[in-house]
Amino acid sequence: MSFFKNIFKKSKENHKKPSENTIKEESIDSVFVKNFIDRGGKFLYCTNLQEVAEFLTHIVNENEHWEAVTCIDNDLHKLIGTINIKKIPNFSKSTPLFTCCEHLIAENGSILFSSNQLSDIKLSDLTEDFIVYATTSQIVNNQREGLTGINSHYRGNIPSNIGAVKNYNPNEKEVDFMNYGFNNAKNLYLLLFEDL
Repeated sequence: MSFFKNIFKKSKENHKKPSENTIKEESIDSVFVKNFIDRGGKFLYCTNLQEVAEFLTHIVNENEHWEAVTCIDNDLHKLIGTINIKKIPNFSKSTPLFTCCEHLIAENGSILFSSNQLSDIKLSDLTEDFIVYATTSQIVNNQREGLTGINSHYRGNIPSNIGAVKNYNPNEKEVDFMNYGFNNAKNLYLLLFEDL
């Protein structure tokens, strides 16, 4: 009997997890980008502000039918100031939105927003066209970490209207019971700035 125990014991040991040296974990930003692109998002990686401005110009040129862009963030106004397109300070369902976000969620490629970016307007009531400026330091593993980050960043003054865009094809129906009756899908361009 001990002969069989030794064989099975050795076979179980052989099936244990490989050593840490042989495991190659993907970085959190790689996981986010993969999941974001898999869901239909358009991703542009930037290493300096000049690239951000160039990519913005390309996005606007690619979408010739855009006559204006909504931007309510003063810092982003500086980035979009060099582009030859009308800037609107008020939300409009027919005008693309250029905004920042709270966090980028790696586990499902979603983008987390709050009232700091969207005021009191629901995601489903906003335009289908988004251009989002974010940094690599905003990437978190999951929504829980994102909400924890919001809580610690805005201590005592937590923003309302927290929501996420998880689907980047507005023509596709979402099957998320949490969004029943609302479609948060957006045609979304992400300008991801390397800040780490």
